[in-house]
Amino acid sequence: PLPCPYLQGRTERKIVTELTGPDAEALHDKLSRAGFRRSHNIAYSPVCPGCSACVPIRIVVSQFEANRAQRKLAARNAHVLVQEMPARATAEQYALFQRYQQARHGEGDMAAMGFYDYRAMVEDSPIETRLVTLRGAGGQLYAACLADRLDDGWSAVYSFFEPDSKERPGLGTYIILDHIVRAARANLPYVYLGYWVKGSPRMQYKTRYRPIERLGPSGWQRFEPVEEPAAPAASAPVAPGGNKF
Repeated sequence: PLPCPYLQGRTERKIVTELTGPDAEALHDKLSRAGFRRSHNIAYSPVCPGCSACVPIRIVVSQFEANRAQRKLAARNAHVLVQEMPARATAEQYALFQRYQQARHGEGDMAAMGFYDYRAMVEDSPIETRLVTLRGAGGQLYAACLADRLDDGWSAVYSFFEPDSKERPGLGTYIILDHIVRAARANLPYVYLGYWVKGSPRMQYKTRYRPIERLGPSGWQRFEPVEEPAAPAASAPVAPGGNKF
């Protein structure tokens, strides 16, 4: 048991399995549909006694339609250069990662990660993993997202962005919108956003992309969560209609 990172005063437990060998891709695809998430070469799922707050969710790509705020944000960032590349760590990425961690999650374990820890997070993957970057007109790195390619969609593993983004707000949202567009172009039905935790302000941003499905005892089903008021630090990574902006 470890302290729960989402709900104060609770503890978490996880079941984990190694992703290795020639069948790692197929195993990861099946586990993702079963609600597991990947970190390095393992897949994990919460199994907390007496608590089921962590709910796996995914965006239904073919039916997604951006709301007014998302359309305005997409238009505002239309000139941003989005690039998809192999998952390779660089000093430039790490500097942005550090600024993001110190500003948003200064008390968390990830804020203490050194470059080699960051490189392991990015590069230690037994499956098809890509790094999506967002750059400004001058080439400056605005944001990055580590994403896994599944047989039925994209899974946003972890994203981070320039914390002092007054001139470029909504970078976290734009990353998710880009994932939706990327999935639509490849005819992939879903974008997996990991776990939504009711009562955790850090997780409320995940309910802003409709329609969404959650995994429950009866499988994946559509649901309409009541979006709670955003807290000052509610924007969190996702680690992205996306056809209709």
